[in-house]
Amino acid sequence: MGVGVGDVTAKQPVVQALSLIEDEVRELVRRRAVDPIDQPDATRRLIGEVLDEYETRSLTGALPALGESATAADVVFDAIAGFGPLQPHLDDPQVEEIWINEPGRVFVARDGRSELTTTMLSEVQVGDLVERMLKHSGRRLDLSNPFVDAMLPDGSRLHCVIPDITRRFWAVNIRKFVLAVTNFDELTRLNTVTSAVAKFLEASVIAGLNIVVAGGTQAGKTTMLNCLAAAIPARERIVSCEEVFELQPSHPDWVAMQTRQPSLEGTGEIRLRRLIKEALRMRPDRILVGEVRQEEALDLLIALNSGLPGMCTLHANSAREAVTKLCTLPLLAGENVAHGFVVPTVASCVDLVVHLAKAPSGARRVTEVVALPGRTEGDVVEVAQIFHTVRGELVRAGGFPPHVDRYEQHGFDVAQLLAAAGPPESER
Repeated sequence: MGVGVGDVTAKQPVVQALSLIEDEVRELVRRRAVDPIDQPDATRRLIGEVLDEYETRSLTGALPALGESATAADVVFDAIAGFGPLQPHLDDPQVEEIWINEPGRVFVARDGRSELTTTMLSEVQVGDLVERMLKHSGRRLDLSNPFVDAMLPDGSRLHCVIPDITRRFWAVNIRKFVLAVTNFDELTRLNTVTSAVAKFLEASVIAGLNIVVAGGTQAGKTTMLNCLAAAIPARERIVSCEEVFELQPSHPDWVAMQTRQPSLEGTGEIRLRRLIKEALRMRPDRILVGEVRQEEALDLLIALNSGLPGMCTLHANSAREAVTKLCTLPLLAGENVAHGFVVPTVASCVDLVVHLAKAPSGARRVTEVVALPGRTEGDVVEVAQIFHTVRGELVRAGGFPPHVDRYEQHGFDVAQLLAAAGPPESER
């Protein structure tokens, strides 16, 4: 809102009243040096003072009627201390994601399905909201840096692109942090994975296998990685590297790091490659990489090749394509990186690939679990399906994981774990 008294004459009475109250509260906030975000209780008291005074003055008929004061207080508070018209969507636990294509087209996603909301914004409001969201992130958005990734105070992830990269309007995306699933028991209840597969994956983590979580956008990769991390024994030290914080540390010994944008002078940038290298100097027992997109795949492979167990996520349409992509991305690191080095390194370093997909209904499902036995044929890494999807059901496929001895060292019988999923499809 934030419009002046002379601009409200054409507005409806309640909107006029809210605009006037918001302006008065903002003035009080400035005068009394109250930080609306850090001092929400003090801000609500100021709003209450202004509302009481406004209602008294409105009895004379000189001011437009306000309506229900409790609702008015929430609206004004959201505009000043929250994120205005977007705050109700951020507060709605069913909303997973919010995005703005243009000021009059605000969408949300519930249960994996998108819907157009009735929320209407102005171009000025969109810019003000993004600026407020970036306030505490230390990241910037301008013509020299038209993209930004940042984390909101509640852990939600903000991504924004501005013109002239976009055609006309700012494109804003907020992926909410919805901590609904934190372990394999909860994943099983949601039917994302079967109980037998969950127990196998948990044992694989404890045994120290290197795991790649693959899938498309919004397939549940980060959630799966969080659940895998929750299975890491408490005595081990974890160091995670991400572009923007998304993993949620639930471990007693966990150091989380994120990348940093360059300054206005073009200095001070910290890329994901640097974080992976620095992580190796921090005595990790495990390394987690939030998402491998580019040449940092080389540094991850080198880290895994040094005997350090690790896990990461990767965009891919299938487990096989994830392996192929891991064989390609390291080549972006430079001409001196040869395919003949990368392929056998992937084969020997990566143990399992867990692939997820989002169904048309919006549900997330594990569609296959693939093992890498460590062998190559020419430039192709051999894979063995342990679990795959048949007629919509995740079933045993017949393959076995590598490093059976590691499972045995931790008291797991691989044959028994796999038998719990039933006989392979070929034997049914």
